Amino acid sequence: MAAETLPEPWLRGTLTEVAPVGRAVLHALQLADEDVQKWCSPLTDKELNLRPHGLPSVAFHLRHIARSLHRLLTYAEGEQLSDAQFAALRAEVVDDATHKNLFAEWIASIEATSRRVRILARQSPDLARTVGRKALPTTVGGLLVHIADHTQRHVGQAVTTAKLIVAMRT
Repeated sequence: MAAETLPEPWLRGTLTEVAPVGRAVLHALQLADEDVQKWCSPLTDKELNLRPHGLPSVAFHLRHIARSLHRLLTYAEGEQLSDAQFAALRAEVVDDATHKNLFAEWIASIEATSRRVRILARQSPDLARTVGRKALPTTVGGLLVHIADHTQRHVGQAVTTAKLIVAMRT
């Protein structure tokens, strides 16, 4: 008999103590982590850095998610990006990831993001915020929703690339 499959995180009845927007973001992060662990974690160092057919590597997507989460949360917290965050942004495309370092960064990012989202979820989603040097207008809620959809978009790309890499093994 096959193992029972859990429903997606948003259907598990968890995190009811968190306001709805924050809860949705946390559930999206949980699903992202489950998908990354299932599909990307089995890849080797070399496979994580492969760019099949010119696609961005799995390592790029995971780094980009982790570092984007930090940047987007910085804006949600009403701050501007640091020089270190800009340097990390420029280094996302470097194809030198090791499984150990990449997944350590991934896990640390998901954990830190979850803590920060829980705090932000206590604030009004209508609080005004700005993004970037041009100070583009948004809100705390807008940034939290973008964190969820941006993460899911890149996880989908990472998973598709991982599946392609596995298919290329044979």
